[in-house]
Amino acid sequence: MRRTKRSGGFFVCLIFNMFLNILWLIPAAVLLALHFLLDISAWWAIGAAIAWFVCVLLWVILIGWAGRCGSEPDAPKENKNPYSAGNGKENT
Repeated sequence: MRRTKRSGGFFVCLIFNMFLNILWLIPAAVLLALHFLLDISAWWAIGAAIAWFVCVLLWVILIGWAGRCGSEPDAPKENKNPYSAGNGKENT
């Protein structure tokens, strides 16, 4: 697979995935609204937002790792074709 000349891009992908998964913050928003309406602890909303961030972060790390595993070059293989040129045998 072709690779670009630039290395990195982790934080760009993280921010992009945070925008794609913004709907996962709905539980944190509901808990924050309940904090103001029913006077529950705000730590529940903060915990839900942290859980969302950790899930997105782990997903980006997992996909980045899988992308690096797929781009490893194959080991050179021995040419076993007897009719190809360059296999070390002389044609007579």
